[in-house]
Order: sequence, then C-alpha cells, then structure tokens
Amino acid sequence: MPRAREADAGGAQPRRPLADDVLGRDLRLQSAAVAGQRVKLEVQERPILGSAEARRLRRRGLVPGVLYGRETPVAIAIPERALRTALTGAGGTNAVLDVVLGGDGDGRAHASVLKEFQQDRLRGTITHVDLQEVRLDRPIHATVPVHLVGEAAGAKEGGVLTQVTNEVNVEALPMEVPESLEFDVSELHIGESARLADLTVPKGVTLLDDPDETVIAAVAQPTRVEEPEEVLEEGEEPGTAGMAEGEKPEKASESAGEPGASAAGGEGPVPG
Repeated sequence: MPRAREADAGGAQPRRPLADDVLGRDLRLQSAAVAGQRVKLEVQERPILGSAEARRLRRRGLVPGVLYGRETPVAIAIPERALRTALTGAGGTNAVLDVVLGGDGDGRAHASVLKEFQQDRLRGTITHVDLQEVRLDRPIHATVPVHLVGEAAGAKEGGVLTQVTNEVNVEALPMEVPESLEFDVSELHIGESARLADLTVPKGVTLLDDPDETVIAAVAQPTRVEEPEEVLEEGEEPGTAGMAEGEKPEKASESAGEPGASAAGGEGPVPG
C-alpha cells in the first residue's frame, strides 16, 4: 500500500490512505487544514532480517520496516506505540517524521514520510512500514482523503447522496500536504454532482487528478423497487404460476348456509 514519494516527471503514484482502524484507532482524530506537523520518531536498526525475526519483533511490540533515501536502505524496527502516536497526531498519516536512527553517532534526524505499509487483515494493525527520507524544500506526491460536510439539499428533497471519490492525489512541499480536504455538499440538489474543480485546496497544494472528470459526490433520485408482473405461459390460468403439474389451487370452503350445501354432501332429511 503505497503512501508517498518525491515528485518527478513520471507523474503521480496513486496511494491508499491508512485505514481508519489501523493500530486500533480512528486516524481522523483531528482535521488540520495542513499537516504541517513534525514528529520525532526514534527507531532501531535491525541487523537480522527474515520473516521469523519479523514475527519475533512484533511479539515484542516492534514494527519492522525500512528507511529509504540513503545510498543504501536501512532495515529498522519501530516501537508500535511510538508509531501509533506519530500517525494519529495532528499531521495524521501525512506528518513529516523526524526519524532518529539509534546508533547514529551524530543523532541526526532524517525528515521522512510514510511511503508504504502492510496491515494485518483481521486486526487492521500495521505489520510492516516503509519510510521515505525527503527534502523539505522539494515537493512530494501524496494522497489526501476527502470528507463531505453538511447536509445535501437533494437529500432533504428525498434524493440519495453518494460520495464517488474518497481521496485525491496532490503535490506539495512535505510540510504543506493537507491531512484532509473537506467539501460542503449543502448546495447539491437532486440530479447535481460536484467535481474536483469545485474543491478548494490550500495555497501551495496542486491537485493532480483530472478536475473535470473526477466526480466527488452526486445526488440521485431514490431507486424505486417495483414488483415484477406475473408472466403466464400459454394455457396457464392466473394464480397457478409456479405450481407443479396436476396441482390445483386451493378453493375457499363452501359455507354450510350456501344453497345446495346439503345436496352436495349427499345427506339430509328426505322430504315426506
């Protein structure tokens, strides 16, 4: 699941935002207009690689990962609690992480962003993380979630509001990447839709998706479910559709007070 990378001529790389249940917490705790958050994250270099070692680290409360950006990628282990704190702060998953690698002689912080991650399918917790070292004066490509706010006018009219686009790709300096973007749907009526061109973004942020083709939300007429009409086969009478061959529909029992009821039964007094 890719997260972010430096911008280049190759174009944007679509990324999935970290799921809301990652690490067992909702990552939408705060909704800052711009992430603009630097979080110190102390990690340790892991000299032993392999799946067995990764499982051992997880049992100890550590998340295995890799720090990219140097001449040679560095295998690291991050305390799960520290990682959770970093990714659920004001900057969300787009926060700039000041990664301090234990064992570095100078203790220098490496400005990094979340690049990729893997999750446990059942628990939703992070099982592996990749961090990308970045330069704060160079733009990066990132994926930002879109949240709808307000109540659509069309919904009040009986229509159904649907969010079509949940995230957008942007380009911005690492400290200017929004944590999320909001769109007010209050003016959307039945039959209307909002496109990316209608979305307002902070200064310094460039939208990378097609502004005219990307639909954010739409309000449609409610779907009416009509009962299908009974289709009769040739020679079939109404009310017998679906009955087995030779089976007859039930008839209402005749009342004892109806004319001829006694005669039908074959019993009764014989006139003298």
